[in-house]
Amino acid sequence: MERTATCSCENLRIVCTGEPAKVSLCHCLACQKRTGSTYGIAAFFRREDVRIEGPHKSYKRPSDSGFPVTFHFCPDCGSTVFWEPQRRPEFVAVGVGAFADPSFPAPTQAVHSESRHDWVKDID
Repeated sequence: MERTATCSCENLRIVCTGEPAKVSLCHCLACQKRTGSTYGIAAFFRREDVRIEGPHKSYKRPSDSGFPVTFHFCPDCGSTVFWEPQRRPEFVAVGVGAFADPSFPAPTQAVHSESRHDWVKDID
């Protein structure tokens, strides 16, 4: 299986082969700020199973776990499409929304639940 995630203007694309190793929902405040939503959702693919196409800029920041994360976004529309967690260098994380696929696998875990908004339901 091959899936393609893109930014809003579709100039930045990441092509992922196979199923994600993990899909994770994150409630941390940094993900809330990055997405403009109450959480972020990432699909983790093995580095060798991704191909990046198009220009991108990077932003590196510390994470709540203490390991830096490098986010990659489109220089034209500003959409964050993928990121590289230093804590797990063998993986590339891709924003699930960038796939624009309602049939994408659901998250199997949630992290940083201490920052979850009370009105957001926890995943089962």
